[in-house]
Amino acid sequence: MQYHRFAIQMANSSAPPELEKQNGTQDMLELTNDLERMIEDVENLSVQLTWMTYDVVRLRISPELVESMQKLKDACDRCKVAVYRDQDQEQDKCTEPHT
Repeated sequence: MQYHRFAIQMANSSAPPELEKQNGTQDMLELTNDLERMIEDVENLSVQLTWMTYDVVRLRISPELVESMQKLKDACDRCKVAVYRDQDQEQDKCTEPHT
């Protein structure tokens, strides 16, 4: 890594001043973009970690919550099946030819 920086410095030292300034500006923009991307990634990881911690604490405080949530999910799945089955039946009635 240090060799790479040294090579860039050596290449820039023989460049005209305008080119050095332009290269410095480009390097600064790239560095800024990289830092912004890294900060965003760390923020996303922090949010995920916070939610994971919240879930663990919530489950330790109220273990019966898992069972209640599973029952609720099962009831929701049964409702979806019933609703979609009724919609499919309605569509079949609408597509039947009238005689």
